[in-house]
Amino acid sequence: MNESTSSYAVSVEDHGKVRVLVLDRPTKLNAFTAEGYRVLRAQLEAAAADPDVAVCVLTGRGRAFSAGVDLNEMSRPGGSTELGVDFDPLLDCLARFPKPLVAGVNGLAVGFGATLLLHCDLVVVDEAAEIRMPFVSLGTCAEAGSSWLLPLRVGPQQASWMMLSGSALSAADAVATGFAFARAPVGHALVRALTIAGALAAHNVDALMANKALLREGFATRIAEVWQREKAAMAAMAQKLGPIGWSGQP
Repeated sequence: MNESTSSYAVSVEDHGKVRVLVLDRPTKLNAFTAEGYRVLRAQLEAAAADPDVAVCVLTGRGRAFSAGVDLNEMSRPGGSTELGVDFDPLLDCLARFPKPLVAGVNGLAVGFGATLLLHCDLVVVDEAAEIRMPFVSLGTCAEAGSSWLLPLRVGPQQASWMMLSGSALSAADAVATGFAFARAPVGHALVRALTIAGALAAHNVDALMANKALLREGFATRIAEVWQREKAAMAAMAQKLGPIGWSGQP
């Protein structure tokens, strides 16, 4: 088994009523494989079902939060298909996750590593981190419902700039635009995220879930609809441009 298809780990740490899920493939910048999609979904589902977990924190190991999809996976036979099969259930899981989900962005967040953050309720960004959505430069389209979620988060003009230019968003700009809730000193994103998550976890779990459900009413259905449009746009782009090393999977 080569390095690109090696085991993908999501480590679990419990801090009282806060569960931390750590994307743990640092030598590959926590880039996702199909197995990574499956493992993250399984851990999110376990946290959702555990009555002792009130809040979930998502972070990465090493110098990246996640570099998105592992492009090597799409170049191997059957890799693109496998990625597609396993991505949709993860996206549905994120869209329907019933408890507060806090991100501690410890480093680089690119592609799905960036659009994943739009499914988090609160985002904390390391001062040295940067966020990029390079879909235009890759000759493809927005994914994971981001064409709807991003304007909702940052407003239409900022969303247009981020998506159409592919320019990096700094930690300061992430907070200024509303993409992130807070920033943290270098190396302290998880610490700040845990502080925020702990403040939430001090409340009744059922009340947290009920209020999150109200805040996100209709999101899961809309995200599913938008994702179907995004996939159709990706397929159309791929047909026009031909093979470019990118399958349209996040």
